[in-house]
Amino acid sequence: MSIIVTIMLMFTSMKMKPTEAHSSLIQKGKASFYSKRLHGKKTTSGERYLSDQLTAAHPSLPMNTLVEVTNLENNQSVVVRINDRGPHRKGRIIDLTYRAAKTIGMVSTGIANVAVRVVGQKRAMSLPAVVALAPTDPEVVLPADNI
Repeated sequence: MSIIVTIMLMFTSMKMKPTEAHSSLIQKGKASFYSKRLHGKKTTSGERYLSDQLTAAHPSLPMNTLVEVTNLENNQSVVVRINDRGPHRKGRIIDLTYRAAKTIGMVSTGIANVAVRVVGQKRAMSLPAVVALAPTDPEVVLPADNI
């Protein structure tokens, strides 16, 4: 019985892990950008939507995936970080912040044909090395990553 439970838990945990975004994955379709009235509202990731940031909403890419969005009409590109789910409009593949939309020249049209390419994953910020406050032996010097 415990073997069956272990196997079930193993398969269940595999399903729950977010899919890794494959580098250079390309998707083509229509992009739009967030409404101004959403500025300051929480995104799916828990962050606040800030119109001056380079972030975006995608229906399935893992959070913190970095994608390059290229406007196919003018070849202008921007790299954004996925921090929300969406777009919630049929036929669209990504929602950009106002700043990202402006960068690729789509603010006046509101919608643009784009190519979305995965370029990486944002790493968690590392904490600075801890400095020892007590006096230490001057002969013993440890690299910062061993503190």
